[in-house]
Amino acid sequence: MTDDGPFGDDDNPFGDLPFFGDLSKLFQTSGPINWEAAQQFAQSLATEGTSEPNVEPADRIKIEQLARIAELQVANATGLDPTSTGNPAKIVTVTRAEWARRTLDAYRSLFERLAGRLTSAPPDSSPEAPEAQLLGGLFQFLNPMMMAMTSGSMAGHLAKQSLGQYHLPIPRVGDDVLVLSTNINEFADEWSIPVDDVRLWVCVHDLTFHSVLSIPHVATAINEILGDYIDGFQSDPMALESKLGELEVSGSDPMDLQGQLQSILGDPEALLGAMRTSEQDTVVPKLEALLGVIIGYVDHVLDEVGSGLIASIDLLAEAFRRKRVTAGPSDRFVTRLLGLDLRPEVIEEGARFVAGVIERAGEGGLRRLWEIPQNLPTPNEVAAPGLWLARIDLPDTPQS
Repeated sequence: MTDDGPFGDDDNPFGDLPFFGDLSKLFQTSGPINWEAAQQFAQSLATEGTSEPNVEPADRIKIEQLARIAELQVANATGLDPTSTGNPAKIVTVTRAEWARRTLDAYRSLFERLAGRLTSAPPDSSPEAPEAQLLGGLFQFLNPMMMAMTSGSMAGHLAKQSLGQYHLPIPRVGDDVLVLSTNINEFADEWSIPVDDVRLWVCVHDLTFHSVLSIPHVATAINEILGDYIDGFQSDPMALESKLGELEVSGSDPMDLQGQLQSILGDPEALLGAMRTSEQDTVVPKLEALLGVIIGYVDHVLDEVGSGLIASIDLLAEAFRRKRVTAGPSDRFVTRLLGLDLRPEVIEEGARFVAGVIERAGEGGLRRLWEIPQNLPTPNEVAAPGLWLARIDLPDTPQS
């Protein structure tokens, strides 16, 4: 089966966006990304262009009540502070539009770093070549709009899929943890699971993630690896020339030409000219190893806490596992963009590492994962937890 672009013909992230009627505004920006346009794209996709109702007060109150239970259970299970400030984490129930807006703000530095890389000249380009100068100038002109489309569409699509804040395991600043009551209700209906079970499960899931990702040296490690991955991209203005060369201008009426242009802009991966390099190949194993262990740890805490609180924990775990592994085209584009290709084998290896540590050194040994920066495991140690235990001087003996 052929790939018709990162989102496929039936899932064009920009297909329903009314930006062509006011195209000039998209280019009016002094920065690398037109953030006003990105917010408009994100909210239009998150709400599917309709008026979104406010969160139901009853939903908000119930989630806040369950969040207090989850916070105590997560603190007891992990021994971690819930936030980097030491203050209690605050579960905030939001609409899809609000989630998309705040997610764009949270990921802003990553996207601006990516925009900077994609507008830099390829190392083997010749600045004297007229065509290189023309394409480079055109690329820099179009880039703020293309990055706005890409970042906005990412946030908008994720807002329709996420149950909580950590659909992607990227650290966020602050004490708020966002949950989406609309998506939680739909997920509960789809799987015929009591909605309070799903609410509590999401609270435990996201508070555990927040506790781990709020550890300063863990957040620093992830952000540095993500930055290294982004810095490995090299722009390819010739990709833009190739796409624009597909336009059939002669004999086309304006509406047909607009449709062609919108179809071309619906392939952000080609337009961004993002080219994966050998430098990125050395970064990905580090990112996958660290995030695989974090996900394995969160899943372990969920099992430990949920087994005593949530009657439908087994069904919930299976439903979420299927949700996690059945990524759509928009998810796959995001993974290619940020290096977050959390394939089932990556998650399974993280789970085996966590189980191996517990088998040899118990829960106390597992907690040492987060104590100091030097205790974060390497890719080789994730594959062989005994190596990690030996390095941090824990006894490699079975626990009764």
